[in-house]
Amino acid sequence: MRRVAVKIAYLGEDFVGSQIQPGFRTVEGEVLSNLAAIKNCDDPNVKCASRTDRGVNALGNVVVFNTDFDDNVLLKALNAVSDGVFYRSVATVDQNFNPRHANERIYRYVLPMDGIDVGKAKECASLFIGEHDFIRFCKVDEKKTVMNMRSVAVIENDNVLTVEFRSEYFLWNQIRRIASAISSVGRGEMSLEDVVNALKGEPISIGPARPDALTLIDVVYDNIEFTAPAAVPFCDKIKEEMFVCSLRKEFFGSL
Repeated sequence: MRRVAVKIAYLGEDFVGSQIQPGFRTVEGEVLSNLAAIKNCDDPNVKCASRTDRGVNALGNVVVFNTDFDDNVLLKALNAVSDGVFYRSVATVDQNFNPRHANERIYRYVLPMDGIDVGKAKECASLFIGEHDFIRFCKVDEKKTVMNMRSVAVIENDNVLTVEFRSEYFLWNQIRRIASAISSVGRGEMSLEDVVNALKGEPISIGPARPDALTLIDVVYDNIEFTAPAAVPFCDKIKEEMFVCSLRKEFFGSL
């Protein structure tokens, strides 16, 4: 038996968050169900790299578990039985590997560009780079609210703004609250001074932006190389989903 780390993708709308919750459909619950369906080992000991809330998407979250399958058979089998989780690539890891201890996490938040002053949005985004106390930009739990934000980049892309965040870890609701502030400043609903004062700890309330515009792009580890199969094991599912999206786009574009 060996321990593997597998990069997974999923649409948040299909799950009530990533962590297992009795009575609810979650990403971790789907992974456990899939492992049981392919008759994996009795004690997979599943652990997840990053918690995502209800509605939040992922392209590169990581789950770790025990298995007897070789890599290609494992990914093919899991994708064959999965409903909503896409198993993308795999790496063999040590038994004591902790997926929570990543070197970097990358998230992207998408904002509609209509009504936003892009220059102000970029200026606002730059305020969050570096070490700050983000107590006004998170839902407080056991983590310290003082942390280092490595980068926040605002990218113009067609009719949307993509805001990319990079850091070793993030706080609960942190990105959605920062995205809300960037959008509010860009629309003139909040000033840059308000954001500066919130970072100084002043009691300024900034609610979280919608969850479905947030995607966990990747979880990065030093010295671990993930391998993807030569043939995408879920290409038929992708084709079907893309076709459904094109039907919806044609319908709403005709209204």
